[in-house]
Amino acid sequence: MDANSVTLFLAQNSDRFPVESLPMIKKKLEELDEQRFFLVSTQEYRNPVVVLIISLFFGSLGIDRFLIGQTGLGVAKLLTCGGLVFWTIVDWFIIMGTTRESNLEKFLRVA
Repeated sequence: MDANSVTLFLAQNSDRFPVESLPMIKKKLEELDEQRFFLVSTQEYRNPVVVLIISLFFGSLGIDRFLIGQTGLGVAKLLTCGGLVFWTIVDWFIIMGTTRESNLEKFLRVA
């Protein structure tokens, strides 16, 4: 893919992926053909800040885990009322990193 498209994708989405994975993402994007690049760029990558805000308000219901595609953990968190609130509080500190990792996994599946 051309350098301008890759730079634009990274400018728009760099906060949604782990910082250490950005060089690898850039390399993969440069190797993609136009059709695959379109598929990758139209994926919905979750904003970690939005997921954190949802976690702050609805974390004990597991909605944050459902949003990032971790259905099993979402159900477990829902059934245990957020792990008796302990799990909810821990998630406030790790959910942004978990969201970025989830976005990276989604990117790698499509790319």
